[in-house]
Amino acid sequence: MTSRTVTLLDVARAAGVSKSTVSDALQGSGRVAEATRDRVRAVAQELGYRPNSAARRLRRASTGAVGLHLPATATRLDYYMNLAFGAVERAQEDGLDMVLLAPSGAAGGRIASRVDGLLVIDPEAGDSAVPGLLDAGVPVVTGERYLGPATGPSAAVVCDNAASLTALLDHVTERGARRPAVLAPSGSSAWATALRATARSWGLAHGVEVVLRTVPFAATPAETEETTRALLTADPAVDAVICAPDGSAPGVLRAAAALGREVGTAGGGGAATGPPESARPAGPGLLVAACVDGPATRGAEPPVTAVDLRPAAYGRACAELLCDILADRADPATVRRHAWSLETRASTGSPG
Repeated sequence: MTSRTVTLLDVARAAGVSKSTVSDALQGSGRVAEATRDRVRAVAQELGYRPNSAARRLRRASTGAVGLHLPATATRLDYYMNLAFGAVERAQEDGLDMVLLAPSGAAGGRIASRVDGLLVIDPEAGDSAVPGLLDAGVPVVTGERYLGPATGPSAAVVCDNAASLTALLDHVTERGARRPAVLAPSGSSAWATALRATARSWGLAHGVEVVLRTVPFAATPAETEETTRALLTADPAVDAVICAPDGSAPGVLRAAAALGREVGTAGGGGAATGPPESARPAGPGLLVAACVDGPATRGAEPPVTAVDLRPAAYGRACAELLCDILADRADPATVRRHAWSLETRASTGSPG
């Protein structure tokens, strides 16, 4: 089957079913038994069947483009720019253009006439544009789940955000922290909601009070510096600060320096890295970590321990799922997982 294009008829013959059954099974339509649907999809994958994109577009009056909706603050954040580049690259591999939608969104009918499908990244339950996007009449993939009311199914690519913050809290306590604080994002996205809930549940499970402060979803370094100064002044027993918003961790470092807190160790001084002993402040130590890795954490002094969410790969994964749905390779309600990694650095006394 490798010397020519594999057709629906080829799949039908190999699976022992009719051509119409193959079509219904791959599109997720019709009354096809689940076992038959699974067998047809397995045969199609084994044979290397790929739907004819030109014919598919003619049948569906396709535009050859997909839409990308990002949070309103996305242009200020490195994470979303990398995610967008990854999504565009993957969409182009299936011959699809990417249309960046205005943050305010548009009426569902107008959107559906312009694109074949939609990527909606970190949708806020309180974003008035999102319901119309989800109900636009085209396939939708959300980057993280939408926590608001939805009228129809949508696919999703999700990270285990509870696990990533748990890993950070476990790490700083293993490095000696006894009173950690989390600067959690405001808002009603799945990411923000999971981080706030996990900070509370982790503390209850470990019998440790996690000091929780809410900062803007896209907090600037200046905003996190102000919040951290106030926090450490009011509660000097805090010996670890985990900062959520992308790019804002340097503000925590500046606050620590201004208050004479040595970054890189918990408790009473002895930082793992930094200036000569004579030049160091005499204050207690402070561990610093971040929920989103990027240039601001990698280039900080000291470099900041952070969760690498692999945004370009995440964007590719979202676009790939949408491409698979449009090509009848995936069900419109598919949920896929995206992996993250913990990058430990000097800000928590860890080797880079």
